[in-house]
Amino acid sequence: MSKIDLYRNVHMGQRARLFTLAIELGAADITQSGAAAEQADRCLAMTQELRQHADHEDTFIHQLLRERAPEAADALDAEHIRLDAAFGALDERARALPDTPIEALPDAQHALYLALNEMISAYLAHLHVEETVAMPALWQYAGEEELRAVFTAFRSSRTPEQGLDDLRKMLPALPPASREAIVRGLVNADPDQAGHTLTTVSTTLSPGQRIRLYEDLGVPEVWALQGD
Repeated sequence: MSKIDLYRNVHMGQRARLFTLAIELGAADITQSGAAAEQADRCLAMTQELRQHADHEDTFIHQLLRERAPEAADALDAEHIRLDAAFGALDERARALPDTPIEALPDAQHALYLALNEMISAYLAHLHVEETVAMPALWQYAGEEELRAVFTAFRSSRTPEQGLDDLRKMLPALPPASREAIVRGLVNADPDQAGHTLTTVSTTLSPGQRIRLYEDLGVPEVWALQGD
């Protein structure tokens, strides 16, 4: 039985969406009407989400970490200071982009692109510390039931729609076996809503991922669509 990992799946989803944002910002036609505001809003939404994620970790994971492995918790605190600076620099660039004169937009777009990638670089280093320092410390000093309780407490803090949104962000980045295990747990928890659940959580999957999920679950896709 695999160990409970408090970071793995959500971090995979974050990496995928950060990389996608960087690629799409770099390739965007910023001269199109509304494009500057759209790209700025996407960057601001991402930093807001990552700040909220850090708050969730601090509330539900890092309190236990501070109790059991304070040195690992100190390492994360230092990372947060560096991340806050990167978030702030990106936000400043993003807020300025929509008001940039059209002739200066290409340079402003590239400056935002660089700020985004600088933030991503800092964030990837932060994820690495959580995955290679914090999680091993928790495995060493906290019991399985305590780690399971962290998961339970976080899930209980989310509304049903927030929980589904979390999954829609995460599932496309996971390997098929992990995706199937998560969705099977949801379906088994409420069999009467199985079709609706499948349809809802699979909206962000590619067609191939969606077909594979239904095959792994042993249900026809047309059955799942009946939940619409």
